[in-house]
Amino acid sequence: MSDRRTKVGNTANGFSYEEPLIFEHSTDGRDGFSLPELDVPPVDPTELLPEGAVREDLRDLPEVSEVDVVRHFTRLSTWNAAVDLGIYPLGSCTMKYNPKLNDKVASLPGFAAAHPLAPDELMQGFLQLCHGLEQQLAEVSGMDRVTLQPAAGAQGELAGIMMIRAYHEHRGEKRSQVLVPDSAHGTNPASAALNGYSVTSIPTGEDGLLHPEAVEAAMTEEVASLMITNPSTLGLFEEHIARICEIVHAKGGLVYGDGANLNALLGITRPGDLGIDVMHFNLHKTFSTPHGGGGPGAGPVGVKNILAPYLPTPVIRKLGGDEGEGYVLDYELPRSIGRLHGNNGNAGMLVRAYTYIRSLGPEGLKRCAEMAVLNANYLLARLREHYHVPFDRLVMHECVLSDKFLHETGVTTLDIAKRLIDYGYHPPTVYFPLVVAGAIMIEPTESESVESLDRFAEALIAIAEEAHEDPELVRTAPHHTRRTRLDETRAARHPVLRWQPERSA
Repeated sequence: MSDRRTKVGNTANGFSYEEPLIFEHSTDGRDGFSLPELDVPPVDPTELLPEGAVREDLRDLPEVSEVDVVRHFTRLSTWNAAVDLGIYPLGSCTMKYNPKLNDKVASLPGFAAAHPLAPDELMQGFLQLCHGLEQQLAEVSGMDRVTLQPAAGAQGELAGIMMIRAYHEHRGEKRSQVLVPDSAHGTNPASAALNGYSVTSIPTGEDGLLHPEAVEAAMTEEVASLMITNPSTLGLFEEHIARICEIVHAKGGLVYGDGANLNALLGITRPGDLGIDVMHFNLHKTFSTPHGGGGPGAGPVGVKNILAPYLPTPVIRKLGGDEGEGYVLDYELPRSIGRLHGNNGNAGMLVRAYTYIRSLGPEGLKRCAEMAVLNANYLLARLREHYHVPFDRLVMHECVLSDKFLHETGVTTLDIAKRLIDYGYHPPTVYFPLVVAGAIMIEPTESESVESLDRFAEALIAIAEEAHEDPELVRTAPHHTRRTRLDETRAARHPVLRWQPERSA
């Protein structure tokens, strides 16, 4: 079986360290630094600092040398799946390659070393870049204005619904509902609820699409907004989007576009031209900034002019005429929803996205969308005989399969995901979207070559064959990891967040 994994998988044979906790490396009296003796009298910090500023609970910290620290964290880093190691096929998350040119530009001292509280006159280059990025995102999406302030896609989504609420309230309307298709991202109903709205789920049709009749049946003057993802989480383009927007607008509502899957539309169509009033951009999904690992995010929001007065402050304004030249941060928006957080977002992510757009240009961005769609349909064509395809039609950037063909073997979607780890792949998204039982959601992204897609497809095909030939092998996977199946429910409900010596013993 290892031979098969070597031929079709992404697995490498070699060192596999069993790494203890950093606390278990500790030896009393050992340290990782060497400082000269003080040439001034020592001072008691409690005499200089206010009460409460000096911690008294720093017990049981590890005592380790520098080389132990370096080796420990370097070894841990090799355990990570990453886009620099191979395909990372998470559906709806667009884990694609991050060009190193973007990192180089973001590391320029003028960007990387800039203080977030520097005055406008010392930030002219950065403000000019941000103003340019706003214009580029507006052009790509068909929006009129863009704010870069939201620090993540989810916060951008929250900001968009906040602006919709402010718009209705300024008009004296007390709307109470938001419509959300049943195939939506989970953040959609969460953002609506956080803004005080009740959420009405709209069913998609048997073809996986949202139909105008379903929206019209639910649309009333109590509805503030419809939130829609296009392409949807099923990887399908919402063919009725223009008519759906007309229905919502006719009742005075606004349409929120979840921009998570914009990478399938670049240079081909623009959400603003289809009737979308406000949308967020996931810079990590569409514009190649790093994603995952708890790192910094960026979730700009584009709006049509009717929502521009409600943008979060500050906004970047280009000076002209008697004001002189340059750029300033403008706080004078009386109807603004206010600040979303301190400072002006994660600057490095904005620089990376700007670099990506400028390096590719309009034709390059369109090519990205074309390749994302081609890759997803190529994988679907290779896998449709081995896995059930709930909506077997042309897809956009991602495809959804299910474990239906394997029910007789007892192998489930979770088993397939675990077995993929043995083949050296991070599993795709599983059991989402919820409208597909046993869903396996795959997004190959435009970054992958045909050779990479073939290796991944062959691994999934091999697992389907194993499910029929030796189902127990798949049901008990993974077999080649440091740990096999853990109690995920217990880990989620009862996490151990602090090291406890007695537990380790």
